[in-house]
Amino acid sequence: MSPIAVSVLDLLPVRSGQTTAQALDAARSLARAADDAGVRRYWLAEHHNTLSVASASPPVGIGVIAAATSRMRVGSGGVMLPNHASLAVAEQFALLEAAYPGRIDLGIGRAPGTDPVTSWALRSGATDQDVVQRFPEYVQQVMAFMSPGGAAIEVGGHRHEVLSTPNAVQAPPVWLLGSSDYSARLAAQLGLPYVFAHHFAGRGTAEALQLYRSTFAGPGEPQTFLTVNAVVADSLEEARRLALPFQHMMASLKLPGPLQRRPLMPVDEAVAAPLPPILPEAFEAVTRPWLLGTAEEVAEQVRALAAEHDVTEVMVQPVAGAYAAEPLDRDPHRERTIVELTARLSH
Repeated sequence: MSPIAVSVLDLLPVRSGQTTAQALDAARSLARAADDAGVRRYWLAEHHNTLSVASASPPVGIGVIAAATSRMRVGSGGVMLPNHASLAVAEQFALLEAAYPGRIDLGIGRAPGTDPVTSWALRSGATDQDVVQRFPEYVQQVMAFMSPGGAAIEVGGHRHEVLSTPNAVQAPPVWLLGSSDYSARLAAQLGLPYVFAHHFAGRGTAEALQLYRSTFAGPGEPQTFLTVNAVVADSLEEARRLALPFQHMMASLKLPGPLQRRPLMPVDEAVAAPLPPILPEAFEAVTRPWLLGTAEEVAEQVRALAAEHDVTEVMVQPVAGAYAAEPLDRDPHRERTIVELTARLSH
């Protein structure tokens, strides 16, 4: 069997009774375990104004994880560009690349990653309605500003040179992320690597990748990988239990108000908790595309998906919760998922 590279997607989950500092400690522990296991890359998502996720600032989180590891690439999965000025993103990632040369990835998404009020606050009340329509322009701005030579912009009839950082040697690669065909088309047009969010719903992946590959304009070859949610345990039954806190969190995102903003429940609590006020079949559908079971079972499912979509790298979001009695500065079941899958897939 051909080896499959394993990467990690992390939302910096926060569970009941856990402080942000403890959640970061748990992420450092997971990252070190991933680095030691031979994981290829470790990406942090961007989400805002929720009690269950601490990954509000990917550049800061990337610095934390990169400092705690030594080998794997660290990046964003992704920076939600409509929330940020292009130059600010370029400055952040140019500095990260200088600090950890050859280890930084910049994944960029088009969605806001939050509710409309928080999005408004992130943009300091700006109401520019064409921010999404101008997304291709903003992506190209980031790439230009990050390049070692910087970019020239015209303001008030005068030409100005703008650098994201003095005397850069190289820029980190830019990846486009998406859950529709929009980013697939744009990535192909710009000749950028592309990742479809297969872990969202498990649908539309083949169509998006075919579109990306068939219209790729170069230079080089199209580059992509697959994203999945997974839990490894001693049995399928235990994996389903461990997945329950994340299942409740994802189901609650469909609800308005405070119900969607609570921290992750411990596994013990999630087992006994009533279903959120949605249809039972909608709750069950959350985990339908997730890969749950023993390490061998999940590894076989990963191999089948990788073959189906013709990829040699799979990015795993370990969606395993923790029991109430387990330490708050570790996520042992998330660590186990990554370490055991990497051991089985990379050889």
